[in-house]
Formats: sequence, C-alpha cells, structure tokens
Amino acid sequence: MPESAINRDQDVMGGAAVFQGTRVRVQTLLDYLEGGDTIDDFLEGFPSVTRHQVVTFLEDC
Repeated sequence: MPESAINRDQDVMGGAAVFQGTRVRVQTLLDYLEGGDTIDDFLEGFPSVTRHQVVTFLEDC
C-alpha cells in the first residue's frame, strides 16, 4: 500500500492533517489555493513539502 501524503497525529500540530514527515498543515495549502496562489507559490514557502505530496493529496480529495 502506498504511503499517505498526509498524517494525523495528536502529538503533531494538535492532530491537524499535515503533510507526511512535516509540520505543514494541509489547510495551509488550501488557504494558498483559495487565495489565488499556485502550487509553486506554496512549495516555495514550504520546501519540506514535495510536489508529489501535494499532487497526491489533491488527487485523493
């Protein structure tokens, strides 16, 4: 089974959905996109998140 792009752990960011291996909340990506920013804008601001993680998350939505 492929590894999930996101993780929820009560000990990490209070259980909020984050990108696997980071403390970057998935909601932050959604806020960027809703604000008119691009995936590239988001990735530039959060280099610990990979493009693959973002695309996988969006495909799974």
